[in-house]
Amino acid sequence: MSGKLKEVRERIKSVASTQQITKAMKMVSASKLRRAQQAITEMRPYANSLDKMLKNIVSNLEGDINSPYVKAREPKKVAVVVITSNRGLCGAFNTNIIKEAIIKLEGEYSAQRAAKNVTLIFVGKKGYDVLKKRYSECQIVKEYVDLFADLSFDNVAQVSQMLMDSFSAGEFDRVDVCYGQFRNAAVQEPQAVQFLPVAKIENVVEVASAKKSKADYIFEPNKESLLNELIPSILQTSFQKFVLDNHASEHGARMTAMDNATTNAEELMKELKINYNKARQEAITKELSEIVGGAAALNG
Repeated sequence: MSGKLKEVRERIKSVASTQQITKAMKMVSASKLRRAQQAITEMRPYANSLDKMLKNIVSNLEGDINSPYVKAREPKKVAVVVITSNRGLCGAFNTNIIKEAIIKLEGEYSAQRAAKNVTLIFVGKKGYDVLKKRYSECQIVKEYVDLFADLSFDNVAQVSQMLMDSFSAGEFDRVDVCYGQFRNAAVQEPQAVQFLPVAKIENVVEVASAKKSKADYIFEPNKESLLNELIPSILQTSFQKFVLDNHASEHGARMTAMDNATTNAEELMKELKINYNKARQEAITKELSEIVGGAAALNG
């Protein structure tokens, strides 16, 4: 019985130590989340407005734009950017993003993958570690795996500029981005969106709204030079939003996961303490029975 008591005591110490770690990780993630959430909350309205404006211009000025970033081609060569985190312990956050990428690769891009015309570009180590083995036939770009070490606009813009240059040069016919969209600390939605070419408004309601509010744009100095400067800038801003969304989602998911782990550890501690008290009571009762039995044997 003493062996069982010792085992339960050791387990209680182990769970208490784990609980301290999860509490500390939760506090660290909460601190980082506040900064990451502020960054994406301040940027999202601006980025969304620019994206909506760009789609409106592309839809209303069809045939009048010579920008290489709006020309739709048959997607023979595609690139999929997979944005995940560098670290784990954040629940199913990375798994859900990887699933979105797999759905693209196994479904819409199965023919391109069979022809070895798919390029996987990774931001974050978790997606790279999983997909590089599963899709070894694809071209792997790991140059930007450690992008989260520096999330400044100039650093992130290197990735979006590379994608735009490759698209305009004909190396890619389409570029998709898989990332985690931040809703709140408890909700992160995996997304797979088209980055290039610039998508036109296709939703029936949005099309009707765009036609109703079609603007007669005045371009200064001229339409072509302005759009050639404006479109790359908006695309870089949109990609920055993807990365900041994913960064905030990672910390939100980790904070939630560590909070759940701390709660589970607390419940396990209560259960172990009950088992320990039961085992100790059984040991005491057994010792008393042995003493009483020994005394009776001496007297009898």
